[in-house]
Amino acid sequence: MTDSRHDAGGIGPILSPRSIAVIGASRRDGMGHQIFHNLLHYGFAGTAYPVNPKARAVCGVRSYPSVAEIPEPVDLGVVVVPQPQVIDVVTQCCNAGVKSLVVISAGFKEVGEQGAAREKVLTDLVRSRGVRMVGPNCMGVVNADPDVAMNATFATAFPPFGPAAFVSQSGALGLSILDRAREYGIGMSQFVSVGNKSDVSGNDLLLQWEHDPAVKVILMYVESFGNPRKFLEIAQRLTKRKPIIVVKSGRSAAGARAASSHTGALAASDAAVDSMLTQAGVLRAATIEELFDIAMAFGARSLPKSRRTAVLTNAGGPGILAADALEAEQIELAELSPATVEALRPILPAEASIRNPLDMVASATPPSYAKALTALLADPNIDVVVPIFVPPYGVKQEDVADAIATAARTELTKPILAVLMGREGLPAGRAELLEVGVPTYVFPESVARALAALNRHVEWAAIPNVPIVPLSVDRARADTILATAKREKREHLTQIEALDLVEAYGLRSARAKLVTTRDALAATGEALGYPLVMKIVSPDIIHKTDVGGVVVGLRDEADLSAAYDAMMKYIAARAPNASVTGVVLQQMITGGRELIAGLTRDAGFGTLVMFGLGGVLVEALHDVVFRMAPIGDRDAHEMLDGIRGTKLLGTLRGDPAVDREPLAQALRRIAQLGADFPQIVEFDANPLLASSSGVVALDARVRISLGG
Repeated sequence: MTDSRHDAGGIGPILSPRSIAVIGASRRDGMGHQIFHNLLHYGFAGTAYPVNPKARAVCGVRSYPSVAEIPEPVDLGVVVVPQPQVIDVVTQCCNAGVKSLVVISAGFKEVGEQGAAREKVLTDLVRSRGVRMVGPNCMGVVNADPDVAMNATFATAFPPFGPAAFVSQSGALGLSILDRAREYGIGMSQFVSVGNKSDVSGNDLLLQWEHDPAVKVILMYVESFGNPRKFLEIAQRLTKRKPIIVVKSGRSAAGARAASSHTGALAASDAAVDSMLTQAGVLRAATIEELFDIAMAFGARSLPKSRRTAVLTNAGGPGILAADALEAEQIELAELSPATVEALRPILPAEASIRNPLDMVASATPPSYAKALTALLADPNIDVVVPIFVPPYGVKQEDVADAIATAARTELTKPILAVLMGREGLPAGRAELLEVGVPTYVFPESVARALAALNRHVEWAAIPNVPIVPLSVDRARADTILATAKREKREHLTQIEALDLVEAYGLRSARAKLVTTRDALAATGEALGYPLVMKIVSPDIIHKTDVGGVVVGLRDEADLSAAYDAMMKYIAARAPNASVTGVVLQQMITGGRELIAGLTRDAGFGTLVMFGLGGVLVEALHDVVFRMAPIGDRDAHEMLDGIRGTKLLGTLRGDPAVDREPLAQALRRIAQLGADFPQIVEFDANPLLASSSGVVALDARVRISLGG
């Protein structure tokens, strides 16, 4: 039975009620009728009361005119009345001492401003009375534990009991999930459709399921994160013991906000979500189908000890497809041990290739499948086996499934993920294999994705939790720089101020000086030393190279004067309305890789730190990754490995590899800057030049908030 000893935030009566009142349970048809019918039909272990002032009985059970007239305390009230009646009904429930509510009724914030106002009244009401509420605008709650057997939804399907708990922000999707769970062999302990999440949220459920022994894997369909920081805090802890698999809708750029900096422009909402899920150790599925595939994989009788995998097949094509898909997921095709090769020789025909993938050719029989799989499972070089079967004439898929199940019983510590490529979408034999802990798929690519998720979870769980220790910085100096800009009501720091800010947080920058008159060029150039770079200074010019505002390779005073005159003339033509306050002369540093690091503020996620390929490549390739600040050493190194162009940080055409440690520390320092000073709205260090000798910021741009 669901563990009731731990009740996170008072939601225990929602998930494991002893008594339920369905307010709005009609005699026939309608959601209220269906919900009450489901409670009876699926054998709810408690007492169910229909509430309907116009009916004497519903489904043969005495009906009550109001909740107040029910003769015993009610743990859960399920409200299924028209929207105009909801507030009155919820008030009656609160007055009657109902401990918790599920409000199915719609017509709240999902319909606009007036609905949002109604929802606020509803939320304020339940919170003022200490009553927890799921919804409104949801489809209900399921607890499939036989000791509870509650289907308080209007879905006609009831999932088999098992280790998965599911929270869905979409009611319609929830209907499909409950319907498909049995088909995929995914047992569920609990299902909650949270609807508008005005009170009980996904975070509340995570806290409850964290301590529920019946819940071993958590599935989520999410459209929005109400409190991303809280989710990160909970999930980072929870995923060390229980996997969380999330489908998050809204990947498209349609919701991305416009921003002036590179970091802000690239930090669309989905990038923020991805960064949070990665930091939390959450497995993200691209589709509901992939979510089911991964969830099914966690039904395997054991988790993989390593990525060393063997593929067994009776057809070359699927074996090659499997090898390609596994390699794409960085899963190793292990080399068979000599003892395994010798054990396989008498089993296989002479033309069979005894290597990995192991192709037994089309003449393979169920007994040969059992013997070959047993040999592979006994190989110390192999920790996972993927048997694939394509039905030839005369061999039944059910018989091969039985053979795989027989072999599976010989070695219980190594997971098996099978592929049965029958003509039907869900092939015969799957049910038998699921019973022995062998997840079964239709295509090799599905196995590869699912196995990759298993490995990511195992590897994440093995990483020790190391607290983030702040680095030594000159915070007082940074505070002075930012306070000066705020006092002068300047949203943008000057380039000199921005580089000083970088230096205050322990990053080296190229020496630079501001020059406000042409006459001061020569003396400043001499003081800095050649060669130099000249950059325009203007609050109206964000990307200097777009208007000819950067000139490199200035080697003497003559170059300086000529470059200055040409730059001013060009900018006057290209940006005639720009206010120009001078130029910055800066040491010219060459060599290394041009990278970018930055900060941006997201309303929900807080400060995000960004890293990627810099210079013009950031605009062309958008090859960047994000994390929520602050970050630790592991996060920083994962960011370096997370970009598609990570190989560019290695040895390249004779140039030595970038020293990754100073680069990782630079990311940590920038993230700490953003965490320490939330008034920094946008920050770009671009280019950030990294080489074998360290990291140096060649340019920086900072925008701050003047409010607060």
